[in-house]
Amino acid sequence: QVQLVESGGGSVQEGGSLRLSCAASGYSRSTFCMGWFHQAPGKEREGIATINAWGYINYADSVKGRFTISKDNAKNTLYLQMNSLKPEDTAMYYCAARDSDYCRSLVAPDYNYWGQGTQVTVSS
Repeated sequence: QVQLVESGGGSVQEGGSLRLSCAASGYSRSTFCMGWFHQAPGKEREGIATINAWGYINYADSVKGRFTISKDNAKNTLYLQMNSLKPEDTAMYYCAARDSDYCRSLVAPDYNYWGQGTQVTVSS
């Protein structure tokens, strides 16, 4: 059973940085895609960045150049380094995974497994 547990959210000023972590277990490392999504109140859950076992990475245009996704296979942990944060980045952030190494999708229904989320709040 795949389990995903996020941590690292919090409140920061505009222009600040945060690093989110997602501890993962129960998945097959050779055939997976993992990613980060966010959801603001009243809005749909949106994909931010994805990464697969082969190192393929995909970013949403809104975070390119500001956010970096990475993984530590030894620790079974996924990270999202968020720099130059903006108030519009305020949302609940979720770690997600799917039983496929196809990682171009940033569409939430394409992902099978979800963490409980961690809140990120950016104030101006």
